[in-house]
Amino acid sequence: MISHLRRPFNQNFTSEKYSNFLAALDRRCGTPIKFRVAETPCFFPKSLLDQMAEDGRLLVNQLLESPEYRKRSDVTIPREYNVPNESKRPMFLQVDFGLTRNKQGGLEPKLVELQAFPSLYAYQPALTQEYCKSYSLDPELHTFLSGLDFEGYRQLLCRAILGGHSPENVILLEIDPLEQKTLPDFLLTKESCGIETVNVLDLKKQGRALYCERNGRQVRVERIYNRMIVDEVMRKGIKLPFDLRDDLEVEWAGHPNWYFRISKFSIPFLKHESVPRTWFLDELSTMPGDRENYLLKPLYSFAGIGIKFAPTDEDIAAIPPEQRHEYIIQERIAFEPVIDTPHGMTQAEVRIMYIWLDSDPQPTPVLTLVRMGRGKMMGVDHNRNLEWVGGSAGLWVE
Repeated sequence: MISHLRRPFNQNFTSEKYSNFLAALDRRCGTPIKFRVAETPCFFPKSLLDQMAEDGRLLVNQLLESPEYRKRSDVTIPREYNVPNESKRPMFLQVDFGLTRNKQGGLEPKLVELQAFPSLYAYQPALTQEYCKSYSLDPELHTFLSGLDFEGYRQLLCRAILGGHSPENVILLEIDPLEQKTLPDFLLTKESCGIETVNVLDLKKQGRALYCERNGRQVRVERIYNRMIVDEVMRKGIKLPFDLRDDLEVEWAGHPNWYFRISKFSIPFLKHESVPRTWFLDELSTMPGDRENYLLKPLYSFAGIGIKFAPTDEDIAAIPPEQRHEYIIQERIAFEPVIDTPHGMTQAEVRIMYIWLDSDPQPTPVLTLVRMGRGKMMGVDHNRNLEWVGGSAGLWVE
């Protein structure tokens, strides 16, 4: 987006530099990256990122300050996965924006999705570092928000994850972590904060306590950095070794209930110029006439699974009436291609990542995650066999 940075990057780019960058990133992560990483970082004006960060904060607070919304969102939490001792607010927040062109010709962010669940908090800084090293980028470029630098960010992340506990007694919890595409982030989290990643199936419950085995001994789990998605548990029919409804003597770094409360379910309740028109399917008496400008989305899906563009009457009829409250109809965002690449102008979806400590009155925007794409959807799975697309990082200048 910033021509004096974009132009020389494109001119000096070579496939050899990109290959070296990917190899360096694999080494940095300690494991091969199994999703597509874009050839380039994205350069943004700080003012644009600040606008998105502030819009995201306003949207989240709109939900949290509404007792009515809190009550309405109770229905989102499956009864068998309703974890007790829910925190007053989410610790980790992601708000995704697409960049669109307004009637005055300027760019403005539009909400795509929001989620109270940890993203790639350890991987994104490493990705940014490798972009800067491999391409010898200007050292004056920044990646963090809120005045943070690499060390300040690492300390903030570890404060959130550890919560004052010894790293030995804190775990990153996931389902079959060695098989997850996010494994690089797990390994980098251990490097940053000293915690081990544990498969949920390997936990053992004794009384109200959870334990994991480490080097032949049982270690008490006092705090969980939760990366386990209940959707996957349900979809795979996984039987957990303990009941999430139990009143366990364990803290959550990111309480699981917020994954449901702050989600696509939230969007119809939001009132803001950045929010596209959205309705619950079961509350919409008449479908919009211009179907090509709308999406049908399941509320609880990951990586774009189940989304229908320009939904037809047949698409709607295929959803049983008793399940229609689990879908939304949303105005489609017309992403503006803003990143100049050798393969043409490319779209960018920008995720603002927040950390919200109990001691802080407001969520702290910390950094960005960017997805580049030229397909209908921005996820890396929807831009296969394309170049200059995929996961990327945002860099900014004043």
